[in-house]
This record gives sequence, structure tokens and C-alpha cells, in this order.
Amino acid sequence: MKVAVIQADTVWADRDANFAQIAPHVATAAEQGATFVLLTEMFSTGFVVDQSDIGEPEGGPSSQFLTQMATQHNVWIGGSCPEVASDEPRPFNSFVLVSPQGKQHRYHKIHPFTYGGEDTHFRPGKDFVAVNVDGIRVTLFVCYDLRFADEFWKTAADTDVFLIPGNWPASRREHWMSLLRARAIENQAFVIGCNRVGSGGGLTYAGDSRVINPLGEVIAEAQDQPTILYADISAEEVQTVRTTFPFMQDRR
Repeated sequence: MKVAVIQADTVWADRDANFAQIAPHVATAAEQGATFVLLTEMFSTGFVVDQSDIGEPEGGPSSQFLTQMATQHNVWIGGSCPEVASDEPRPFNSFVLVSPQGKQHRYHKIHPFTYGGEDTHFRPGKDFVAVNVDGIRVTLFVCYDLRFADEFWKTAADTDVFLIPGNWPASRREHWMSLLRARAIENQAFVIGCNRVGSGGGLTYAGDSRVINPLGEVIAEAQDQPTILYADISAEEVQTVRTTFPFMQDRR
């Protein structure tokens, strides 16, 4: 499967502007043969965590945009956005993944970013989500989840690819790059991290999006400018690595 990682400079709290800039990139990715497209965390708003009205209903404009892109370009596509369920006004940081047929899958970020105040304004999720994407087992996480290795361990046996959309600040970029590689190495799985660039909310973002193979090798990487990364991934490569180096069977 050919994946495309769209590293964008997200416009702060402006969904329409973000849809307008992302749409042609999705078209380009599809033209280049990508069948899976990953966007950033909070791709439609930026990491806005202190506005009470930032949430949208499930099935709102952000997931509608993803569905339009998926069905129009015959791709899988995903990224996170703030979505409000019916039982509480606080939104989830919701990773919405949409199939080419328009079917939506949702993972709610388990670890709101306490250091940045996300836990005050967003509610935590509790369930892991894995999706079969054309025969490749994909598990969804979001940004700060990357720091919690135990949850990757819990899901590794049934995962070929971990997806991590992020809004990870430049001041801790070395953490982002190191943790992405660590999650790939220790779980012998592909790890795909999509981080934003530019600035928003008083923070600067360095990008550093990358695709890492099950041996921990970086096979595609970006710097600090808007770009699209491409890489080929397969479940067979994961199985080969795990069979050749059967380290995971020794976990206790």
C-alpha cells in the first residue's frame, strides 16, 4: 500500500481555510498512486483547546470533508478533529478514519495533553481502535499517546501499522522523532507520524513527519516545510521482521 503523509501549516481555528489548502494535496496524493492519506492532529482547526465552541458534532464539517475526499479520490484518509458526543459538551479529540466507500471509524484520544490544558477542555477516550485497511492492520493513536509505550505494547500483536497524527511543538522535536522510532523498534511495526508545521496558539511546530519501518529505519521524512511524504508499506514486511527476529514472544 502506498501511503501519503500531508504535513501542513494549519490555519488557526479556520476550518474552511484548512479544507481549502488540504483538498488539492489529497488530489495530488491520489494522482501519485497513494491509497492511504494521513493528516495531522486537529487538522481542521489547529490545537485549539481553550475555546468552548471549538467542538463539532460527530458527522460535522471535518468528518464530512474527510468523507468527501475519501469517496472522491478513492482513498482511505484520516486525521483528528474536535467532536462532541451527545452525552457531554466537552469534545473528544477524535481520530476519524474514512474508507473509500465513506465508512467512518473513530478513535478518541485516550491521553489529553495535561501540560497544555487539553484535559480541562477535552474528555478522554478509553478504547483502542484497530481497522483492517486493505489487509493491513492499522491501530490509531493521537499525538501525546505516543509517550505511553504500554498501550502500544497492548495492541502490537494485532497491529501492522501505528498511525500518529500530531501537533508536536518544535521545542520537543527530539522527543517526537525518538519516540516514533522507539515505538517502531519495540513493536516491530510500521509507525507513521504526521506533524504540522508553522505556528499557532503561541507555539512553533517543526514538522518532522516520518514513516518508520518495523526495523526502526526511517524510510521517508520531512523537514519544517509543508510537504507530502510517500512510502510503501506492507503487512508481509511486518511478518517477515517478526519471524526473523521473534523478540515480541519474550514479553512478560
